[in-house]
Amino acid sequence: MRHAIPGLLAAGLLCAPPAGAEVTRFDLLGPPAPAFGGQEFGPAGRYERIAARATIALDPADPHNAGIADLALAPRNTQGKVEAVAEVVLLRPADARQGNGTLLLEVPNRGREIIGQLLNDTPGANVLAAGTNPGNGHLLRLGYTLAWVGWQADIPEGQGVRLAAPVVPGVTGASREEFLFDHLRSPVTVPLTYPAASPEGATLTVRARAEDARQTPAGLAFRFLDPQRVEITRPPGFDAGALYELIYTARDPVVQGMAFAAVRDVAAFLRREKGAANPLGEGQRGAVDQAILIGVSQSGRFVRDYLYQGFNEDERGRQVFEAMLPHIPGTRRTFTNARLAQPGRNPTPHGDRLYPADQFPFTYGVTEDHLTGRRDGLLLRCRASNTCPRIMQTDSEYEFWGARASLLVTDTRGNHLDLPPEVRAYMMTGHPHYAAAQAVADRIDRCALPVNPLQAGAPMRALLAALEAWMREGVEPPASRYPTRAAGTLLPAAALYGNLPLLGYRGEVGPAQLLDSTAMPPAVRGEYAVLLPRVDADGNAIGGIRLPVIEVPKATYTGWNPRSAGFAEGALCYNTGAVIPFAATRAERAAGDPRPALEDRYPTAAAYAEAVKAAAARLVAERLLLPEDAAAMARAAEADTLARLGR
Repeated sequence: MRHAIPGLLAAGLLCAPPAGAEVTRFDLLGPPAPAFGGQEFGPAGRYERIAARATIALDPADPHNAGIADLALAPRNTQGKVEAVAEVVLLRPADARQGNGTLLLEVPNRGREIIGQLLNDTPGANVLAAGTNPGNGHLLRLGYTLAWVGWQADIPEGQGVRLAAPVVPGVTGASREEFLFDHLRSPVTVPLTYPAASPEGATLTVRARAEDARQTPAGLAFRFLDPQRVEITRPPGFDAGALYELIYTARDPVVQGMAFAAVRDVAAFLRREKGAANPLGEGQRGAVDQAILIGVSQSGRFVRDYLYQGFNEDERGRQVFEAMLPHIPGTRRTFTNARLAQPGRNPTPHGDRLYPADQFPFTYGVTEDHLTGRRDGLLLRCRASNTCPRIMQTDSEYEFWGARASLLVTDTRGNHLDLPPEVRAYMMTGHPHYAAAQAVADRIDRCALPVNPLQAGAPMRALLAALEAWMREGVEPPASRYPTRAAGTLLPAAALYGNLPLLGYRGEVGPAQLLDSTAMPPAVRGEYAVLLPRVDADGNAIGGIRLPVIEVPKATYTGWNPRSAGFAEGALCYNTGAVIPFAATRAERAAGDPRPALEDRYPTAAAYAEAVKAAAARLVAERLLLPEDAAAMARAAEADTLARLGR
């Protein structure tokens, strides 16, 4: 592996930390550059952007690294350590005295920055980290120092913030690739995560639904174009949502588990390494003294896995992050620390179910897996090392259908569990997995109902403020807002929507399955209880954070959306919810729709606006909404009122 960046030594930008540091090199890719065209963000002032590459070197004999799969087999440097290079992007206040002292490190989602869309309402991914579009400027006005550290080694170079990790030569093994195309083109060329050792013995099957038997019908064929590309010819009789499964002998596994050490070591370096090598170190212009780890969706699952596998303790026994904010992970983790890992896999109600990204333990406290008798929990290792952070887990309503989120607050049989004192959980009631602030209700071909556009930025901004106060001042955050058995807000699927047949819900839910991954393909050996949020008479969930759009509704918002005809009809769409508007008048209400029309709910447009304002004010009082976001919601309701009055 090549770690030196051409030209940096001559430019004076090649920085070497002191001997013995876990980050052995921190190479700037150029001088710090003004971000956002030099725009100022209130008290925090201007920001600078830094791009760098951090080389980490791990001792396989160190107990802090011993759990990394295949680390001991990887090539070593002259000091007997295994190296990897993480790409790093930083946004820091130009004057550290104007920052808030907190490092907010986002684990990239498939190499992308996402928190700009989530917390700053930017119109797209990557523009915040690029220093080109600050959105509403929220994180910058608060003075956060922002960081992104590459962890995923299967991202092509130049296509995102990535990790260059070593390959273990001469090792082969069975690997499995599942493809869900959601189109009918044939033939189709697909990439493989790992090169094929040989095309001999490879098999390809197809099935309409995940529960169906695998088939090899006439017309199904494949051929290797090269060791990392396969062309698949699709058979007649299967629709766009069919699942194709290729099993082959792969070679050259990447030591992907070094991902956790990369985040651990780079964060520890940025926080604590003194001297000119560290752009955020003591005496530098972006100094920090506390750190929060945040991840969204795939990277939220990474945060849970990072904690579970004990990486919040660095090689010197120090706590790395004081707080963590995994957003929309459900009870899943990642398929990262394993031979022939595939960290991009996303178990959903229909596809990718049989990857070991969502196995026990599901929750933070130690519980028992009733199917195996094993006891474990996400906090088990950090409790032993006294490095547990304060944690806020936030999920959308989709996670209950697509990522069996109920197991966060139940045991494996579905009985109530209390969360540990250092953990809070919040559900964004009525929300899909993820939406941008600019989203609107629309239709997509694979989903039967209009797509739910609700975005979680407003409550997430309030929760981040509460997490900061909890971390720095010990101020207790708002109590968890999550459906539970004890509150009667978690129910079996069969108990939902009995009065709303017009929604077309037929009890579908993504299962929680015990997998035997020693078999190929993996075998299901049992199932765990999965429960769903109880709903009111309108079909909107009762538990969680109910924003004014739910508390003062004009529609039913769901965390699920059925797949449409031609796309594995009967299964559920992945990452998607639905919106079913109320009728405007009694005369327009469809037969069989028990939901009152808008004219029956809100006698006047002004009454609607006042109800929205009151609901937002309650959330502000509960610290679940910031005053500025409540005011924006009130203005939007007032604008709607004026529009309906024709003014």
